[in-house]
Amino acid sequence: MTEKYHEMDPMSDVISDDYRMLQMIGRFGITLGFGNQTVGATCRAAGVDVTTFLTVVNYVKDAAHAHIGEMVDQINLPCLIRYLKNSHTYFVDFRLPNIRRKLLEAIDCSSSNQIGLLILRFYDEYAAEVARHMEYENSFVHPFVENLLNGKVRVETFDMVVRQHEDNHASLEKSIAELKSIIIKYYPSDNAAQLMGEVLMDIYMTEEDLLTHCHMEDTLFAECVRRLECKVRRAGGSDINSVEEEEEEKDTTLANDLSEREKDIVVQVAKGLSNKEIADALFISVNTVMTHRRNISRKLQIHSPAALAIYALVNGLVNLDEIVPLSNSPR
Repeated sequence: MTEKYHEMDPMSDVISDDYRMLQMIGRFGITLGFGNQTVGATCRAAGVDVTTFLTVVNYVKDAAHAHIGEMVDQINLPCLIRYLKNSHTYFVDFRLPNIRRKLLEAIDCSSSNQIGLLILRFYDEYAAEVARHMEYENSFVHPFVENLLNGKVRVETFDMVVRQHEDNHASLEKSIAELKSIIIKYYPSDNAAQLMGEVLMDIYMTEEDLLTHCHMEDTLFAECVRRLECKVRRAGGSDINSVEEEEEEKDTTLANDLSEREKDIVVQVAKGLSNKEIADALFISVNTVMTHRRNISRKLQIHSPAALAIYALVNGLVNLDEIVPLSNSPR
């Protein structure tokens, strides 16, 4: 088994030992320039939980031999969530767009090169798939866990929330494997062969990085959350739907300002979703959706879905292409 990193190891030695740790420190919000400081001193200076950092980097270093049960006890869950969110930002806003720029340099995008155009289209679909998956995690999985951390539970369990997201992990793995195969087998040889080789190397490294990230979510993160959920439910945590309705009642004193949850509801209405669909999308009850909609109507003096769609568009809550045509909107 690979030797683990420890708190008293110089951070520079950790980076020199495994280049992947450069990505890890960035996602924890740690920057270069730490001199000869130890891992512990560097983490504390950056406000990062030391044991969580060590658990994650040791997991990445040797995931195949990771003892999840032991590692869970070392995790500070809020710190791990921040790391996962930063990882999402890295993939969606930096890594995947950077590969696309290199891909554009490497392929012939003329109309005569149909294979090149199809490869670019395949890549764009893959990048969009990754972005959708990570947006789901940011919008639904992580808030579910943050509610648990605050002692709030839902009717839905964590396993119900992540069932689809685990299936998406498998889909992402399949898609990136197909992308590599298509480029290797079918892209015609041309003067940009070396550039395409570099793109492939980036794709291989991204695949490795993304697979480790997904595996961490499915094992280490998931086990942390399941243990927390059991603890909160045993302690009789408050029903999140009831809490939301209580908070909504408090919010009725505001004259015109919509709460963030009310804005979420307006967006979903503008997109043509029914109350049941909105409840499912936002992981709240139908009664809570109806309460929100009553308060939205009272605050804005707007009662029809069409008028709410116009309000959402004018106030920058949705784009025009997101608004469902009136003929398709649910009653």
